[in-house]
Amino acid sequence: MAGGARQRTMKKTIELKIGRNRFRLPLPAAADVLNIREPEKTVSAAGFAADMDGLLASQPPGGCRVAVVVADKTRLCAYNRYLPVLLDRLGAHGAKPADTTVYIAYGTHPAQSDAESRHAYGEVFSRCRFVQHDCTDASLFTDLGRTSRGTPVRLRRDILEADRLITVGAVSHHYFAGFGGGRKLIFPGLGYRADIYHNHGLFLDRQQRTLAPGCRPGRLDGNPLAEDLAEIEAHRPADIAVHGILNSQGVVCRLMAGRGVPHFRQACQCHGRNCETGTAGGYDTVVASCGGHPKDINFIQAHKALHHAAAFVNDHGTLILFARCRDGIGSETFLPWFDMGGWDAAFDHLSSAYRGNGGTALAMMEKARRIRILLVTDLPPEVCRTMGADKSDARSAAHRVARCRGSLAVIPNASLLVRR
Repeated sequence: MAGGARQRTMKKTIELKIGRNRFRLPLPAAADVLNIREPEKTVSAAGFAADMDGLLASQPPGGCRVAVVVADKTRLCAYNRYLPVLLDRLGAHGAKPADTTVYIAYGTHPAQSDAESRHAYGEVFSRCRFVQHDCTDASLFTDLGRTSRGTPVRLRRDILEADRLITVGAVSHHYFAGFGGGRKLIFPGLGYRADIYHNHGLFLDRQQRTLAPGCRPGRLDGNPLAEDLAEIEAHRPADIAVHGILNSQGVVCRLMAGRGVPHFRQACQCHGRNCETGTAGGYDTVVASCGGHPKDINFIQAHKALHHAAAFVNDHGTLILFARCRDGIGSETFLPWFDMGGWDAAFDHLSSAYRGNGGTALAMMEKARRIRILLVTDLPPEVCRTMGADKSDARSAAHRVARCRGSLAVIPNASLLVRR
């Protein structure tokens, strides 16, 4: 099997995370538990420091402007532990604190509070200059032309002017871009909103009137959206890219520091070996958790796990997803697509002017047409119904599992496990 292991379990219960809590779910003896292959933890502060010393020794000397790009609170990479190490090594190689700026790569996502940033990045947030990216401020960008697929390439002027550009983030599967992290920190993470929407619009196959089949998790080649991102990256690649490999608990087990496209692909392959599985058949019922906070902090984040888990469900089967969604939907542009008059009308509107989380809405509609979706969530019942799902509570979900007569699988962390 290529990645995660499918195990016939005799356990009576399994713990599923929902937000910051856990729910003990009783399981029939015949249920399969689908887990990722847990990576060995090899990272250490000393080892990371040595890696950075080796890379920085070949970079321009001190006295230059340094831009460090990090992800937001929904995509943590042990920043509170390893950003201080990075900044310390930059200082040892001559970079002054006043010449180093940390950029939070929100893309089109809402900005987080200072308190959330302090929690995400630790003490460096108070002693370093942080920039909260604003994708709507056109004055920040320099126009560099267009990709072969017509996406405008506008990158932040201060990023282009930086002498050293360093990205730090966890590698993850992305349900239409192939993989997240890496180059996505620069774009769409620090992109202009209209350009991000144009790139995301490649998720649509307008000729076949469907979601582009090449846009799927784990695929870079033959994925029009991922290939577009590669063209944008070529305009300003990172001088150093630090790729985090996480386990199912969100713990950073390895930091792969290097540069270039081959290094990014190596990190993706490493993550894929841990998190991709080649299960031969699907299941009538799948129970899944997003992996808890922050992967279920809102529905836009939880949908990634929902998308992964749905791939394991047979047509007309049932998916039960534990997703707290403490912060609600997480987007003001998502729910309106469900009021367009159905999938075809939403597709037409999105094809003419892609915006917001329209692609996520179409993907949700497509899954809701194929399978039944039950959400154990804090979202209101009417919001669940709008999305084509039903709200459940944990006890009702447990009763349904106990009565299950068909094939059954449980995925403790569906934000990571991907069916290939």
